[in-house]
Amino acid sequence: MKKVVKVVAAIIENDQNEILCALRSPEMSLPNMWEFPGGKVDKDEDIYSALVREIDEELSCKIEITELFNDHTHEYETFIIHLLSIKCKIIDGRPLPNEHSTFIWLKRDNLASLKWAPADIPSVEKLLTEKISLLN
Repeated sequence: MKKVVKVVAAIIENDQNEILCALRSPEMSLPNMWEFPGGKVDKDEDIYSALVREIDEELSCKIEITELFNDHTHEYETFIIHLLSIKCKIIDGRPLPNEHSTFIWLKRDNLASLKWAPADIPSVEKLLTEKISLLN
C-alpha cells in the first residue's frame, strides 16, 4: 500500500494579477518541474498553519490565507499526494528561493506554458477556467 502524503500549496497572486510559480531544484524529487510553493503538513497540524510555516521556511515571507482553492489527490509511482491548494497573499517580505531553483510571477494566461508537476496540474487548469468564467 502506497503512503499518502498530505501537502499544502500556496497560490499567491500579486497586485499585477500574476501568480507565483516555483521551479523545483535538480536535487528535489520531480526535478526542474514547476509547482506552487508549499510542503508537507506535519502530524497534528492544520492545513492553514502548515502553509504559513512552509511559506515562511521556503520563501521567507509572511502570508495571509484567503481561501481553500483546490483539493486533489494524485497517485505517483511510489506514493500518493493529497494536495490542498490555498489562495493567499503576501503581507510581509519578498519571496526568496530558499529551496527552489527560482521563482517567476506569471499571468494566468501563461501558466500552461510551464512544465508543471503532475499533482499541480488540476490547480493550474482550475485557475485557467476561473479566469475564463470571470470574463463572462
